Amino acid sequence: METRNTLKWGKKLLAVTLALMLCVPAFAALAESSDETVELTYWAQTDRQNAFDPLTEAYCAEHPNVKITLSYYDTDGIKDACKVGASSGTLPSMWFNWGGSLGSYYAENGCTYDLTTYAEANDWTNKFNPGVLSLCTLDGQLCGYPTNISVLGVFYNKSVFEKYGITAPTTFDELEQVCATLKENGVVPFSTAGLYGWHVMRILEQFIEYYAGSELHDQLQAMTTSWNCEPVIQALTKYQEWCQKGYFPDGFLTNDPNDTFLAVAIGQCAMDLQGQWYDSTILGNDLSVDDYDWYAFPNGTGRMSAFAEMTQLNANLTDAQLNAAIDYLDYIFSNESAQSDYSKYMNLPLPTLDTLVPETQPHVSEMYDYSKEYGTFTITDQAFPTVVADVLFDMQDALYSGTVTPEEAAANIDEAVQSYLASN
Repeated sequence: METRNTLKWGKKLLAVTLALMLCVPAFAALAESSDETVELTYWAQTDRQNAFDPLTEAYCAEHPNVKITLSYYDTDGIKDACKVGASSGTLPSMWFNWGGSLGSYYAENGCTYDLTTYAEANDWTNKFNPGVLSLCTLDGQLCGYPTNISVLGVFYNKSVFEKYGITAPTTFDELEQVCATLKENGVVPFSTAGLYGWHVMRILEQFIEYYAGSELHDQLQAMTTSWNCEPVIQALTKYQEWCQKGYFPDGFLTNDPNDTFLAVAIGQCAMDLQGQWYDSTILGNDLSVDDYDWYAFPNGTGRMSAFAEMTQLNANLTDAQLNAAIDYLDYIFSNESAQSDYSKYMNLPLPTLDTLVPETQPHVSEMYDYSKEYGTFTITDQAFPTVVADVLFDMQDALYSGTVTPEEAAANIDEAVQSYLASN
């Protein structure tokens, strides 16, 4: 009798187990893959290494079946590495990228995993800022895991301003007076670097916002109106004028934009047009954020330049790799990580709806709150396709050297826009 009951309960247990496995298909896959080693490779930015290395080590310690190999590149190095990887079929499992045209190349060429369905199934609309999800949706697909939304303002060395009795300008005329006062006292107004073009572009796009206004500027970036127009010519003229007045460092066209902070820190330059990550730059150099402050570039509209960052995932990932990659990214870009000792090496705020910012980085929340009140426009090199942005960069260089006039530069940029539109 005891043997019969034992067999009876054994059959029932087996039946329940089978039913559970049939009702939950993932159960079988989970059982089979729980001991399977999942290997991932990740190309990230060098300035995040001091955070990513220890956080990745901690994650892998908690998930011994996941192996993650990290490689690091500077801002322009990662652009080049990814382009080579895409053309040679050697992209990693994951790679850092920006939204807009910089990230769309990989979506358009079938390199990125389309996360649209995954995001819907996992309710990402209640997890991430809707604006950053939009910026990461390119070529009809969600082509990246959002990691940051950035806004740009003018950071300045408070001791330099105090020494010459300068206060943060609120109008463009006041800004020009600040620049004149600094230059008269032997201080270069803006720490600016022309190598690769994008750092100088940050100032030029503010001039365009000032002369064109928000509506026309948006049309220019969307390439729905001609760049060969008076507001653009005025902006290019003002940029050339600032070059001639010495408001940027001597020989700035060959300076590396990754090195602009040092000149501000030592007081050689007073200001730097940067994003809210400047707090982490300051802390990463063992300096005090209390010695620096910021203001919104006085462009007449109040809008700040903005862009998104994301991690793109390889289109060829297996289900196991995809799940491990997302779980790892959730860990790296969590509020717990943002509140850890490694936060000074991260670009905050995170793009999640519940994002937290450490008190050690006060300017982050200030800039982010300001942008929500006054609005943003997409940074030019994410709004423009690369082939058009390259012509804009060339014109910046040519205006500095005086080999083109503002009128010629505007015509050349517009020609690049029209050529792109005709071929696409």
